[in-house]
Amino acid sequence: MIVVATSDFELYHGVVNELRDRSATFTTVEPDEALPDATTVVITGPDHDEDVSATSVTTIVASPDEPRRAVDQALTAVRGEGGRTIVGVDPGKKPGIAVLAGETVVAAFQVPLGDAVDVIEREVDDAADPIVRIGDGARLQSTKLVNDLEDVRVELVDETATTPYLGTGARGMEDVLAAVNIARLEGEVVDGREIEPTAGELQVIKDRSREHSETNRAIDEMLARRVAAGELTIEEALSEHRSRGDDADELS
Repeated sequence: MIVVATSDFELYHGVVNELRDRSATFTTVEPDEALPDATTVVITGPDHDEDVSATSVTTIVASPDEPRRAVDQALTAVRGEGGRTIVGVDPGKKPGIAVLAGETVVAAFQVPLGDAVDVIEREVDDAADPIVRIGDGARLQSTKLVNDLEDVRVELVDETATTPYLGTGARGMEDVLAAVNIARLEGEVVDGREIEPTAGELQVIKDRSREHSETNRAIDEMLARRVAAGELTIEEALSEHRSRGDDADELS
């Protein structure tokens, strides 16, 4: 059982609300009270960690700013060795991201590609031996994610048939649900990924740059390749294009 032991009002309510949202079994005590016999994990604040750290149970020191992280750690500890943190990613312009503790989904996100690495790194921070599993579709986006992630085991997963059928009322959830399925599939461990963008992929980037341009201008192939490699965003490529004085539109 999880026990919350803190007199910090903000921390108490943040952690308790997170536990209730997860339908977790827990109780609360004052930091200097004896722990119930069934206690397996204690969540406390930095001002009271010494009051409970001498016990034989797992102690998690929580921050009022991040109650969800503390609850994730507590639930992982309760589940034991089956609670390894695995992050599944369905790549795209707005990747679906699912965070699993063992077989249980503990968090889900869908964010712009430029924010995805920060979200993933935040979710695996302090986790014991985490894995990030990225679908091998959306080649340009998956390559950027693989190459930008550091200091974590990354696996590239065959994402064939990972997107489920969505019934009434479930539209918009496909990327996150695919990320859950990707997280549950073993992949090939990769340190980096190199691909050569196709002519079609480069043309799509050029067309997108024209759509974003106030002067109906398209970036050149060199800049399009840098966008494909994840070195530049479309906006950054357009800015560099303007700064070079390339006023003539690229038409192909």
